[in-house]
Amino acid sequence: MTASVPPLDPDAAARVTSFGPLPPMRQRGLAAVRQSVEAAPLPESMPPMANIEDCSAPGPAGPIPLRIYRPTKAQQAPALVYFHGGGLVMGTNHSFEPLARELAAQSGAVVIAVEYRLAPECPPPAQFDDCYTCTNWVAENADVLQLDPGRLGVVGDSAGGSLAAAVALAARDHGGPALSCQVLLYPGLDRDMAAPSIALLANAPMLTRDDIEYMHDLADAGASRPHDAYRVPAYASDLSGLPPAIVVTGECDPIRDWGERYAVRLRDAGVQTTMTRYPGAYHGFLMRSEATARGRLAIAETSALVRAKFARPLPF
Repeated sequence: MTASVPPLDPDAAARVTSFGPLPPMRQRGLAAVRQSVEAAPLPESMPPMANIEDCSAPGPAGPIPLRIYRPTKAQQAPALVYFHGGGLVMGTNHSFEPLARELAAQSGAVVIAVEYRLAPECPPPAQFDDCYTCTNWVAENADVLQLDPGRLGVVGDSAGGSLAAAVALAARDHGGPALSCQVLLYPGLDRDMAAPSIALLANAPMLTRDDIEYMHDLADAGASRPHDAYRVPAYASDLSGLPPAIVVTGECDPIRDWGERYAVRLRDAGVQTTMTRYPGAYHGFLMRSEATARGRLAIAETSALVRAKFARPLPF
């Protein structure tokens, strides 16, 4: 029986329609795509924070900009190190601020957003190097940052989800910080372009197969080494001993299989794993979660799970 293309939720379809016809990313070019992402107006109302601070962490190629969102004035607060999406080639702490704020407000955790270097100007593994460096820096400076080093997690959406998974792998492999959780939001964990969801949703709204290939081409240009598990976490042969995972996918997302297959592998490796597929949701639906009912629900449910992880941390 041939699978049928799933429909978008009505409010998701209305949001997609509001953007008008979008030519392929390859046709628009990277500069134009980046400009459209950065120029998109932020929501008129975002969750208030007790404090927002811009600072930096020392990185392998210079200071790495960080933006710290504190939802409360609590001392020794739990924290999430956040890596934004954008295929490794676009996005900033500004354009992904709505998601970072929502995660902070609803999870109760301090969110430290990392503005890692982008490809193709800085080829991989620059993005991973920056993210892993910042995660270590946050753990090492927890007292100064008024954070609880025993309640530290990583979170990322799309390409940022892949970076979060890679940081969790590297922390396990190299004696890095003990992470309470890894939160992978429709993560770009694989390079399998033959995945059934990609074939079924090759022309999906917000992200097409050609868009995926275009961003891969850009990210791969000038890469200093072949793909490995820290660049493509699905290539990891052993997923045991990793922190508990929260995996979120969208039914109408062409890369949904990548996240769901990784979640199954985590579960089978003995990692406590929660996987939720949101029907009628497109790729990137949490970037502006307030725009759809399913997005609001996903943020609430994911944040509740994060709260539980931090309230009852499990040592591994």
